[in-house]
Amino acid sequence: MKTDFKFSNLLGTVYCQGNLLFNPDGTHLFSPVGNRVTVFDLVNNKSHTLPFAHRKNIARLGLTPRGNLLLSVDEDGHAILTNVLRRIPVYHFAFRGKVTALSFSPSGRHFAVGIGRKIEVWHVPSTPDTNPEGVLDFAPFVKHHTHTQHFDDVRHIEWSSDSRFFLSTSKDLTARVWSLDAEEGFVPTVLSGHKQAVVGAWFSADQETIYTVSKDGAVFDWQYVAKVGHEDEMVDADEADMRWRIVNRHYFHQNNASLKCAAFHPDSNLLVAGFSNGIFGLYELPEFNMIHTLNISQNEIDFVTINRSGEWLAFGASKLGQLLVWEWQSESYILKQQGHFDSMNSLVYSPDGQRIVTVADDGRIKVWDVESGFCIVTFTEHTSGVTACEFAKRGNVLFTSSLDGSVRAWDLIRYRNFRTFTAPTRLSFSCMAVDPSGEVVAAGSLDSFDIHIWSVQTGQLLDRLSGHEGPVSALAFTPNGDSLISGSWDRTARIWSIFNRTQTSEPLQLQADILDIAVRPDSLQLAVSTLDGQLTFWNITEAEQVSGLDGRRDVSGGRKATDRRTAANVAGTKSFNTVRYSTDGSCLLAAGNSKYICLYSVHTMVLLKKFTVSVNLSLAGTQEFLNSKLLTEAGPEDMIDDQGEESDRENRKDKSLPGSKRGGDPSARKRIPEVRVTGIAFSPAGSAFCAASTEGLLVYSVDNVQQFDPFDLNMEITPASTLAVLDQKDYLKALVMAFRLNEASLLKRVFLAVPYPDIALVVQDLPVVYVPRLVRFVAAQTEETPHMEFCLLWVKALLDNHGAWLMQNRGKADVELRVVSRAITRIRDEIRRLADDNIYMVDYLLAQSKGPETNGNLALDWGSNDAAKQQQTILPTTTEDDVITDGKEDDSDAGSWVGLDA
Repeated sequence: MKTDFKFSNLLGTVYCQGNLLFNPDGTHLFSPVGNRVTVFDLVNNKSHTLPFAHRKNIARLGLTPRGNLLLSVDEDGHAILTNVLRRIPVYHFAFRGKVTALSFSPSGRHFAVGIGRKIEVWHVPSTPDTNPEGVLDFAPFVKHHTHTQHFDDVRHIEWSSDSRFFLSTSKDLTARVWSLDAEEGFVPTVLSGHKQAVVGAWFSADQETIYTVSKDGAVFDWQYVAKVGHEDEMVDADEADMRWRIVNRHYFHQNNASLKCAAFHPDSNLLVAGFSNGIFGLYELPEFNMIHTLNISQNEIDFVTINRSGEWLAFGASKLGQLLVWEWQSESYILKQQGHFDSMNSLVYSPDGQRIVTVADDGRIKVWDVESGFCIVTFTEHTSGVTACEFAKRGNVLFTSSLDGSVRAWDLIRYRNFRTFTAPTRLSFSCMAVDPSGEVVAAGSLDSFDIHIWSVQTGQLLDRLSGHEGPVSALAFTPNGDSLISGSWDRTARIWSIFNRTQTSEPLQLQADILDIAVRPDSLQLAVSTLDGQLTFWNITEAEQVSGLDGRRDVSGGRKATDRRTAANVAGTKSFNTVRYSTDGSCLLAAGNSKYICLYSVHTMVLLKKFTVSVNLSLAGTQEFLNSKLLTEAGPEDMIDDQGEESDRENRKDKSLPGSKRGGDPSARKRIPEVRVTGIAFSPAGSAFCAASTEGLLVYSVDNVQQFDPFDLNMEITPASTLAVLDQKDYLKALVMAFRLNEASLLKRVFLAVPYPDIALVVQDLPVVYVPRLVRFVAAQTEETPHMEFCLLWVKALLDNHGAWLMQNRGKADVELRVVSRAITRIRDEIRRLADDNIYMVDYLLAQSKGPETNGNLALDWGSNDAAKQQQTILPTTTEDDVITDGKEDDSDAGSWVGLDA
């Protein structure tokens, strides 16, 4: 079994904090999810997470106007410059302060960043396609200049369309106008007049007007005009006091709600405002006409942005983790996603591996599509936290158990709850198992020591298995369906033969409370995780222990700010809360309240690999050693409650419920999420595994498709050199160079430039390593481009020259060839439908092209094909040159037809 799993995607979390960004063409949305960035493809309905990770949660994002470079900054000011196309980090940099605003100039040469009350302007690093020399800068970040005139934190920075000026807003109730370089006669201007912090400021499309929006809902129009005097007072234009002055004042009326965010689209004069009550409003400036209002969230809207065309609005609400994309003209959702707003408890793969189901303490059940990364359905029937989930063998029925005292069965074809199982007394079910045949479901509780068994067909309680002397913590059926295995806090695991007449049970004695159990796919071995950090393996048939290992040293790691001991000695992280076998049964995956996931070999009892769940310092338990500089007389600096010192009144309010223990230690005033893994599962194919962690649903896979191919790559292989080789008509070399660079636009250009007679020669000499990538690319082009025959010639050449390889690796090419087949079928259906619609028009045009034929006063119905055929057999053909009138040639238009008199 391959063990080189690598992080591939993050599901379950769509937005945490910070700003949202559209790419230049408005089809992709960049969203910060903790210390990572997720990119949502709004056209193809897919999402992917960039592979890099920050040391803390991301605060701001910035994207160049070309969309090729992404600058992400975390809460401490550490920035990562990323190549978006190749998904690789290029450069790391520290701004030495908390970044509150970030904006790139429309020219793409500079960007402005707000660091506290200071504004810094930097040069944008050059890339090989923009630098004439074709190389990157040695020092990518070069400071242009600094401004320090604000008296409080900068909230927003906006550039003018010509990149000569930019606006900044601050909590000091002012907005300021700056110039990028020294301008003759220009002095930095202060725009004051608001009574609360200014949220945003924007130039109009003609740059003659500035709009500012403050937190109290005031919208001011500023214009560069002279002071208005008395009518009898003549003011010379040269001596007039020309300044930016308020010409109009408008106000939002949202009762007690305050303005949280706003965005302006200069080309269409649209202003979007998000409020603390979850309502957003769409207004047209400068008249301030209200176009639309909608309540989209139960909590405040943290950020809003507009794409370049002004059609789509993106909203982010961090309290509930909501991300919405709204098309305001059609009043419809383009994207509506929300993760769990409480900790996940368990997860399971569907039998086909295409979906992942997660359950959480918020009582919701979410079904995630693995390929797209989106949640496709959410079930909310449970009234309390959901603790376990499991699929029936066929994969269309899902079972869940909850603390509300019910076990529910869900139909994943019609998406409905079709069966509910309850106990005679009110219990909170903590674990559950389903018979492989899907006929029997069992559940255990922490309140009762019995195991309840129901019939799925009738919903009736069949039996209550007694024998445990403590709460039941884990249940599992063997894959062959012969036995039910249960684990309890009474330090025993029991093997039940529930389908026999005697219903006997075989107890297995352990040394500590059982946390989780897992059965090997061949039903011969059982793995048990206990509270003392031990993993023991048992032979199910003989009911005897086969082997065991001590995992305390492997799983321990991560120290919280309040821990008195070192990370290696913390007792709470020394056990595995969840264990699962791999698909082939050769490996065991184990995780717990730690930042590590351990992969063991079942045969050799050796630790094969440790995966680090998170390096996010915003979570408790991710660092091995505490920084003594952060320790104060009042305790750790991170745990000091500074909520009462906030400058904004609504931020000073303590909105937590009295007695609420959710999120950590109830005695702590300030709670920091702890890194932990509550559930893990292998995909049915064994090529990936998923972990439900504090940050979301982490997907690790062994997919070896590389986004960037560095083999045989040197400094001479650039987009410019590839095009030069293409101009020399060395098509094979240009195609291989394009594959190594893996830029979509460049690859498409080389692909379409190959002459169709040379396709067979190019494919014949293509290295085998590039065959699957070429098949995948040709399949995509078959659906995207109108060059159908050209793509089919590539497919034919691939089958002729590499047919043997494709037969041996059918799993890698079947999907792509199905895409080609689907595209051909679609074109065929469109042509057939077009021909059926136009058959009568074609018959009419064919008849018209043969000319009118008459015989005396005989009139023919040219709309009838039978009459036309009959006339062709009786009369000789008459051409336009033979048509005469009174012995003279007709001077009328050649397109008109004249008949002969009798």
